[in-house]
Amino acid sequence: MANRKKVYVALTLPKILAEMLEREYEVEVYDRKGPISKELLGEKMRTVDAVVVSASIAVPRDVIESAGPCLKAIVNYGVGYNNIDVEAATERKIMVTNTPDVLTDATATFAWCLMLAAARRVGEGDRFIRSGKPWNLSPCDFWGRDITGRTLGVIGTGRIGTSFALKSRGFDMKILYHDVARSETLEKLGANLVSKEELLRESDFVSLHVPYIPATHHLIDARAFEIMKPTAILVNCARGPVVDEKALVAALKTGQIWGAGLDVYENEPVVSPELLEMENVVMAPHIASASPDSREGMARLAAENCIAALAGKRPGALVNPEVLG
Repeated sequence: MANRKKVYVALTLPKILAEMLEREYEVEVYDRKGPISKELLGEKMRTVDAVVVSASIAVPRDVIESAGPCLKAIVNYGVGYNNIDVEAATERKIMVTNTPDVLTDATATFAWCLMLAAARRVGEGDRFIRSGKPWNLSPCDFWGRDITGRTLGVIGTGRIGTSFALKSRGFDMKILYHDVARSETLEKLGANLVSKEELLRESDFVSLHVPYIPATHHLIDARAFEIMKPTAILVNCARGPVVDEKALVAALKTGQIWGAGLDVYENEPVVSPELLEMENVVMAPHIASASPDSREGMARLAAENCIAALAGKRPGALVNPEVLG
């Protein structure tokens, strides 16, 4: 039908998303190699009613301001939406949605994967085996860090941070947390709300679960690393710019901290070349939510958000509710 609304999907996503949208709309999916260019995204946004993007696709003010009058929704496949200029979208009465909840457990579990791998030097051991070197190891080689009974510091206790902290129960860890609000859920387990400085000073493991907003830019900086224990491990599954990557490199080099587990990077997909050479860092390419249940759940929720927005209804995960008046 010629009057069907149009949706542009700017990356390859699980099939369920396109299948759900195609029941209602004319759907076009980006099918070229490599990420979509800013120019092509802007061109498509001038002619469609909704666009689906992800955290890896920037939607800045100039692209939003050049969008066509029919654009009603920017549907983000992911929890974080700092890739989108929400203020510019709001000014144009364009809804912005995201996909919370469905990736909570997968992301929290992956943070534990990174923490355990960094603590027990799994990546280093894997590289050693693959090198083909003879196993002339002594009982003093490959010592890692113990986890059971140690102190876990959690910065940000939203859905993911809370899920991450709850998973520590099997390791009998002392939990410190830092957030703008108290967590009754964690405090029932004996967790203590402390200042960022106390958390950094006392924790053996520090895991970050905050959104990326101006207030969290370089939340972990050179000063933070100075406070941390030389035996501490930092885990970041939040957003790269929450950590000053240059300061992290320096801290790892000088032994201000013992190690790190990273899924996100300040300038991703570019990673500091110095990090790539370090044995005391475990790294992954922003895949914390990469499980079937999580990724398909995100796709389903993104489709539901899009359908609601184009039907003139309030999407279940609306970032800027003020557009509804």
